[in-house]
Amino acid sequence: MPEMRALCRWAATVSATVSLLPAGAWAQTPAGPYGYGPQMMWGWGWYGMILGPLFMILMLAVVIAAVVLAVRWLGGPWQAPLHHSPPGRTAMDILNERFARGEIDQAEYEAKRRLISQG
Repeated sequence: MPEMRALCRWAATVSATVSLLPAGAWAQTPAGPYGYGPQMMWGWGWYGMILGPLFMILMLAVVIAAVVLAVRWLGGPWQAPLHHSPPGRTAMDILNERFARGEIDQAEYEAKRRLISQG
């Protein structure tokens, strides 16, 4: 176990030393024909590799949102139809149907009929 700790300390020391080297030690090539130099992503470095995909996802989300909004705008209101009973059907008709199907007995039918007729 002490060997593993020593190896971890050595790896941490080496990685800290390498990461602190100046940028010139990482890329010793001359500037390209456009004068941007040897850096990745025109000087953005690793930030460009992280921010590039994030901006791509953001742009894709904006395009999808624009398409959804355009479809909704062109399609008109999207309201679900309300379930109304047909205009000729009254509460008494529904009560008669329930009594005819046997869902309620005669005493319940008479009580509800009185309630409906009272208003």
